[in-house]
Order: sequence, then structure tokens, then C-alpha cells
Amino acid sequence: MAKMRVMQVSKAKGALEMVEREIPEPGFGQVRVKVEACGVCHSDSLTKEGLWPGVKFPRVPGHEAAGVIDKVGDGVQGWSVGEAVGVGWYGGHCGYCDQCRRGDFVVCERGLVTGISFDGGYQEYMVVSAAALARRPGELTAAECGPLMCAGVTTFNSLRNSGVRAGDRVAVLGIGGLGHLGVQYSRKMGLETVAIARGKDKEALAKKLGAHFYIDSETQNVAEELMKLGGAKVVLATATNAKAMEATIKGLGAGGKLVVLGADFAPMAVSGLDLIGLRRSVAGWPSGTAMDSQETMRFSALNGVRSMNEEYPLEKANEAYERMMSGKARFRVVLKVA
Repeated sequence: MAKMRVMQVSKAKGALEMVEREIPEPGFGQVRVKVEACGVCHSDSLTKEGLWPGVKFPRVPGHEAAGVIDKVGDGVQGWSVGEAVGVGWYGGHCGYCDQCRRGDFVVCERGLVTGISFDGGYQEYMVVSAAALARRPGELTAAECGPLMCAGVTTFNSLRNSGVRAGDRVAVLGIGGLGHLGVQYSRKMGLETVAIARGKDKEALAKKLGAHFYIDSETQNVAEELMKLGGAKVVLATATNAKAMEATIKGLGAGGKLVVLGADFAPMAVSGLDLIGLRRSVAGWPSGTAMDSQETMRFSALNGVRSMNEEYPLEKANEAYERMMSGKARFRVVLKVA
């Protein structure tokens, strides 16, 4: 049998290790993807550190995969060998729980997560449900598409579902892996865009990415500065810091919404009085379906939105992972697999 290279985690908190496995065969309703690139996301720590309840080892992380369909299993329609595809966090849905019956597949009660429920993209070939496939536009390389399958779809999809309309004011909290994409999407959607980050050093980059205004959270009162501008319709909170999120709530205008994307295990303090008077609200948002990922990539290709990536070969996955976890990467880390 033909072999492939795989970077797997054998136990919780274990290192990524290079092993050889037999190239898997797709089952009913599945396809095999020859992986070309895979983003390294902070959520991969849920697999590597054993933080996701019930995760089984050995497991191959990676939910920002991009490649080409290599083989199509029985029962698959609409897909063919040679098509360029991406596979994100969403790995499939059951089809019969209450959420699926309402068509809300992302919050399926038995939903599959790529790199957690089954092996992800830190390998040369992966087998996935055809439902998890997103078509890649020809204008983008595999390495450019990888981060759009998680960081991209999370920011793009949350923003377009937040209730904003062209001309509204959106503040993006945090100019990192998600935030640098959020600023671009906001500007390209025709929104007045405010970037919020720590220190003056990110101001030039934020404005280059498309921000109309910049707020330095180290030297300025974020809420007061937002209200000077008229208040934000939406604050897209990509920074994983509960205190930083709290600081934006009084900067929301009438009917304003804080949309939480950055996962912080610490609680966030919110005063009911700060919400009631101006009908403010706080909401969370997960990523999206495969079609949402496909539309994210298409929008990015059409409007020049690009992820800023640092690339590593597959065999240096440990180094790539540590670089991502350090917070020093500018701004996404991508494994080049093929």
C-alpha cells in the first residue's frame, strides 16, 4: 500500500510527531483530498493539548486545509477528481437533530469538527465528508485559502450576519490573526472601519489594511473614543481578552452589538444598565458551513482580501505550532504540505 507523511499527536500535551501511514480510502459519501497547505490555528490546541472533551488519540490536527480532490467515494454527487477545495472547522452534520432540521448545520448537536472528530490537514491526504467541501477560487493559492477556512470565514460570516449595512460603523478589536482579516472585510463591505489595538505601532498597518480610524487601547479610553465617532454599530471582538472586550461595550451606539469571536475562558463583566438604555447586546459567533467558507474565499478573491502568512514545511509543524501559540506570528501560520 502507498504511504503518506502525517504529523500526529499521540497523547494529550504530546509533541507533533512525523509518522508514515497508509493512504486512506474514502467511504460512502466521502472524498479524499490531497492536501497542499494547512493553516495552523490557535484552536488546534484543543486537539494537541487534549482540551476538547472526548478527543481520541492519535489524532492529526488541522482545520484550515486546502488541496485537490484525489478520489471520490460511492454516493458522492457534484464533486469530481481534480477540483480545488478547502476544508474548515465544519466537518459535517447529522441531518436529523432539531438544529439540522431547521437548516442550522453549524450548531448541529452531533456536528463533526475537522482535526478533532476526525484527522485534519497536517498530513498529505485526508478523507472528509463531501458536505465539508468548499470550492476554491482559481485566483487564490492553497496557502492563501487555508487561513480563510477558519479565521476568514469566522470574521467574514459573523460580520455579514451582524445586521450591519453599508455605511455603518464597525470597530475591530485586535489586529491579529482574525483582526487583520476583519479590518479588510469591514472596509471592503463599505463599512466605516475603526481598528482597536494596543500601542501605536499597529496604527500604520491597520490603516494600510483599510481602517479609517485607529484607537490605541493603551493610551486612550476605547469607549469614549468610539462615542466621539458616534458609537459603533458592531464591535467585532477578535482579541482573546475579556477585559478588552468589556472596555468596548460603552462605545456601542444605539442598538449596537458586541460580537465575540476571540475565545477567552475568563468571564466578562457586563452591566445590565449599559445594555438596556441603548438596546445594546452581546453575542457570540462560530465559523460557518462549507458554503460560508466557499463564499468567504470568493469574496476575498473578488475584493483583494488576503491573509498575511508565515509558511513552514510540514515536517516543521512543531515549530510552526509554537510560533502560532507565541502570538508573535504576523499574522497566520501555514504548513506547506505539497
